[in-house]
Amino acid sequence: MSENEILHHHKLGHGPKILLAFHGIGQTGLACFQSFSDLLGDHYTIYAFDLFFHGQNKGIHGDDSFSDQDIITKTLWKTLVSEFLKDNQIGRFDIAAFSMGGRFALATLEEFSSQIDNAFLIAPDGVSEHPLYTLASRFWPTRKLFHWVLQNPDVLIKSAYMFEKLGLIHKSLIRFTQFMIDDPKRQETIYRSWLAFRMLKFDISAVYKKLKGTKVYLFIGKYDKLLKAKDVKELSALLTEEQYFLIAAGHGNLVEKAAQIIQKLV
Repeated sequence: MSENEILHHHKLGHGPKILLAFHGIGQTGLACFQSFSDLLGDHYTIYAFDLFFHGQNKGIHGDDSFSDQDIITKTLWKTLVSEFLKDNQIGRFDIAAFSMGGRFALATLEEFSSQIDNAFLIAPDGVSEHPLYTLASRFWPTRKLFHWVLQNPDVLIKSAYMFEKLGLIHKSLIRFTQFMIDDPKRQETIYRSWLAFRMLKFDISAVYKKLKGTKVYLFIGKYDKLLKAKDVKELSALLTEEQYFLIAAGHGNLVEKAAQIIQKLV
């Protein structure tokens, strides 16, 4: 099976520069980066990927099969991206990522920084890891419990309210959780993604030291309760004021707001 079958993508824009874009959980490349196409399509040709278990990407094996041993490793990701770049005759490129897509952007930065000019990270996952994600994905017994809880949404929501009272999560995360688990297909998307992406974790300072000519830009929503400024402090501390943007936005409208800023940057 070729990487084009595994890494399904939407080709947007017609600009001379190349941008690889990675969306957030429960999205598709097209839905997430439509504003990029509208605002940046003259500057970039955008390859907006459907990540594993999302959109037209069936999964790691190109079908609906899955076990909690099916993991996206950095080695596998490097192979897939290398083949994609070769097949599409791409030399230099930029990357953009939102939320969950941050893990794939960081993995790409780690391996391909010598080819990347700019990285636009929008509320990126992977800079730090929430304790609940660690608990749900890292250990076999809690992975099984996590799957059971997803299939019993009443228990999950009651647990979420308990976590809110303890100050571990914000009520906006509960609303997001209710939306994601309202549909069995979205439940399965969350479960597979959380488990399959768990090996994409990073030493941010080590990744940053690898960067030579790459410029990293970080965009955080001032009103974003799903990923806060403190969650990316390890990365933001390495950037200049010109590379870090705290935007008057929540999680839902952050990509479009960031695209408006990137339009001026490029």
